[in-house]
Amino acid sequence: MDDTTHIGVRGLEVAYGDFVVLRDVNFRVRRGEVFVIMGGSGCGKSSLLRQLLGLKATAQGEILINGLNLVTTSPEAREELTRRFGVLFQGGALWSSMTLAENVALPLEQRTDLSPTEVAEVVRLKLAWVGLKGFENFYPAELSGGMVKRAGLARAMALDPEILFFDEPSAGLDPVTARRLDELILQLRDSLGTTVVMVTHELASIFAVADSAIFLNGQTHTLTAWGSPRELLQEATDPAVREFLSRGEATGAATP
Repeated sequence: MDDTTHIGVRGLEVAYGDFVVLRDVNFRVRRGEVFVIMGGSGCGKSSLLRQLLGLKATAQGEILINGLNLVTTSPEAREELTRRFGVLFQGGALWSSMTLAENVALPLEQRTDLSPTEVAEVVRLKLAWVGLKGFENFYPAELSGGMVKRAGLARAMALDPEILFFDEPSAGLDPVTARRLDELILQLRDSLGTTVVMVTHELASIFAVADSAIFLNGQTHTLTAWGSPRELLQEATDPAVREFLSRGEATGAATP
C-alpha cells in the first residue's frame, strides 16, 4: 500500500428523489488498501457503494478514480474506467444455470479477445487461487455458501481489476468460512496490490482486514468517523461509532 489516492470522494450527496440518505461525504481510499464502509442497518452503505460503482446517478459531489471524475466524465470514459472494477455482490450473484467455469469465463468472453483455450486457462488459475480447483464443472446449487462466495471472488478477479468492491461478503457465512474469506481478501492486498472497498457490518471482518474505515451515521445522514477501526474504537467522538465497534463486549465476546 502507498499513500497515493486511488479513490477520492468530495462533497457527495446520496439521495432518492427528495430523500437524502447521506450528505457532504468526503473521504479517500489509498492505492492498495482495504477500505471498509461500516454503519448500522439502513445508514446508506450499499447506496454509497452503488454510487462508487457508477450504478446510480449522483445528486451532488465528485467521485474521482485515478483523478478522473466518474460523475462528469463521458459515458465512454466511464465505461473504460469501470472495466477496471471487480465486484462481489451479496450471495455471490452467480448464474445458477452455468457451471463455475462458465461463470468465471463470462467476463473474459465478453471483454477480452482471448481464445477459448486461453480463457479456460485463466478460469482454471482463478478458481485454483480461491481454493476451488476441481470444481470447474459444478453448479452453484451444488456448493456451500462459502464456496459460492469464493467462486464469486474468482469471477470478480477474472479481469485482474485495479479495484475490488465487496457488498457484505461474509453475510450468511459461519465464522470459520468468513475468516477464510477474510484471509483471501488480505492475500489480494498483499500479493496483487489490489485496492479493496468493502461494505460490512461484521465486526470480526472489520478488525481483521480493514486498513481504514468510515462510519455512516443513519441518524444524522453523515459520515461521522474515518480512520483505522482500532483507533476509532478508542478515539471516535461520535458515541454511535464506539457503540458499533464494541458490540462484542455486550455478549462477552473479546473485542480486538
